[in-house]
Amino acid sequence: MNSMENLEKQLICPICLEMFTKPVVILPCQHNLCRKCANDVFQASNPYLPTRSGSLTSGGRFRCPSCRHEVVLDRHGVYGLQRNLLVENIIDMFKQESNSSKPAPERKEETPMCDVHEGEKINIYCVTHGVPTCSMCKVFGAHKDCEVEPISSIYQTKKTELSDGIAMMVGSNDRMQGIISQLEEACRAIEENGRRQKTLVCEKFDHLYSVLEEKKREMSQVVTAEQEEKADYIRSLTRKYKDHLEESCKTVEMGIQTMEESEMALFLQNTKPLLKKIADASSTAHLDKVERGYENMDHYSVVFNKEAKALRSINFIQDDEDEDDQDEDEEAGTQEGDGAQTVSTAAPVQPPPPSR
Repeated sequence: MNSMENLEKQLICPICLEMFTKPVVILPCQHNLCRKCANDVFQASNPYLPTRSGSLTSGGRFRCPSCRHEVVLDRHGVYGLQRNLLVENIIDMFKQESNSSKPAPERKEETPMCDVHEGEKINIYCVTHGVPTCSMCKVFGAHKDCEVEPISSIYQTKKTELSDGIAMMVGSNDRMQGIISQLEEACRAIEENGRRQKTLVCEKFDHLYSVLEEKKREMSQVVTAEQEEKADYIRSLTRKYKDHLEESCKTVEMGIQTMEESEMALFLQNTKPLLKKIADASSTAHLDKVERGYENMDHYSVVFNKEAKALRSINFIQDDEDEDDQDEDEEAGTQEGDGAQTVSTAAPVQPPPPSR
């Protein structure tokens, strides 16, 4: 019961001080609010912001009631915030568990019987091998030299251990969802940065003559290639994190279902493999981490400086190009005519490998 109370405390909205009411939204700081409560806080923080039929018509901001982090909204207002489907699912499962824990008509529960000794009930727990067994196994059977404990004491210990494992998985899944949000934002930033850099390249090429058209396409393809490579990698990594999160959610659901098992022996039979599964699902060491700045595309930039006679050999400038050659080219360009223009950009940089 204490474990369920601890879980219930994690599902309390800091505004209404009651269990979250769906839909539940997750703020950029990873704290959760009922969307209605989030809207109430926003309206209180922006009393003069124009609204229409109760809906926000322009962006605004408010502070998270838990950590005071400033939340900036777009034109969709609180309806633009991402829903936390994980918390909503946990609320549903918690309510089902609460309803199932209410007194129900008594029914006769069957106690598992020993597979070795016919007619003997499983009533003790072998600490040495970590399995429930019967008294005859302790006296005459395979567990006669093992350390045993009453099944009731081990039942409570393992149930507490499983409850703690579920709580840990809930916290881990919240962090995982935060990582997925960051990865999705990184993917959007890569695409936006790639589009911005291509636009800058194209704007400068549009001032040149038709001889630049082929080169413009080549340089745009360089930016596009890295954009697609990075975006594809981020999408792939996002799918891996989502798959891991889905497995974690299934493990949590399995754990909650196991918590409903009132028969101690059956519970203990299912607990050991489930705890191992929780431990395996809690590890994210096999998932790549994206380096800081991986989404940047600023190394593609253009500046026109060279003379018209060099237009047919135009390319991205290398970092190690001799500065004296640059000065000579600029002088030649000045003599050639004021209308001559050339392109200079940062050297194309290969995308950095992901950090592991």
